[in-house]
Amino acid sequence: MAGPAVVDARGIRKSYRMGEVEVEALRGVDLRIDPGEFSCIMGASGSGKSTLLNIVGCLDRPSSGTFSLMDRSVDSMDDGDLAEVRNRFIGFVFQTFNLLPRSSALQNVELPLVYARVQSRERRERAMAMLEKVGLASRAGHRPNQLSGGERQRVAIARALVTRPALLLADEPTGNLDSRTGRVIMEMFHSIHSEGNTILLVTHDPEIAREAGRVVRIKDGLIESDTRS
Repeated sequence: MAGPAVVDARGIRKSYRMGEVEVEALRGVDLRIDPGEFSCIMGASGSGKSTLLNIVGCLDRPSSGTFSLMDRSVDSMDDGDLAEVRNRFIGFVFQTFNLLPRSSALQNVELPLVYARVQSRERRERAMAMLEKVGLASRAGHRPNQLSGGERQRVAIARALVTRPALLLADEPTGNLDSRTGRVIMEMFHSIHSEGNTILLVTHDPEIAREAGRVVRIKDGLIESDTRS
């Protein structure tokens, strides 16, 4: 496609040392994601998919290779720069929700805007608008333990989108949900994608993978296949 890629990773390798043994989690991965794509990384446990997602999300650094996000090389960025890139360009949705237990749904959604130094009035307005978007405006004052699993994931999605990120990353977003609730969450991802958002989702579930327009299968640290529907 024309224009800069949202993600442009080339020759990505990642090794970990476990005692005397060096484990190669990624062994030379090339991955380009263009604006507006709904892509899925699929693979078994230990295949390298979560390692790749962490690198794409600027949560980890590759051992070698080059990586650009929104046409910005992140290879030489320090930790402070990486944190700013994460907050500005990336929204995260995790399997375990990662909500602050003592904060309300509204406060959880506001959090990335606090880090972005958005003024309190605008912060509150944008967070409430996102909660309304995911159908939880009436639950804004509830803490996570007062919400169902599906509601907690919807709060997490609202939090991920409140900064208007260039890329939404989702790591097994339906893994802790029953099938019916998981269906609701996937419908929400489709709605988000239809608005032009770029999504990269990680799963081991073939049914979830089929929801994406592109499936990248990874095995033993290498891309085994890359197909578009």
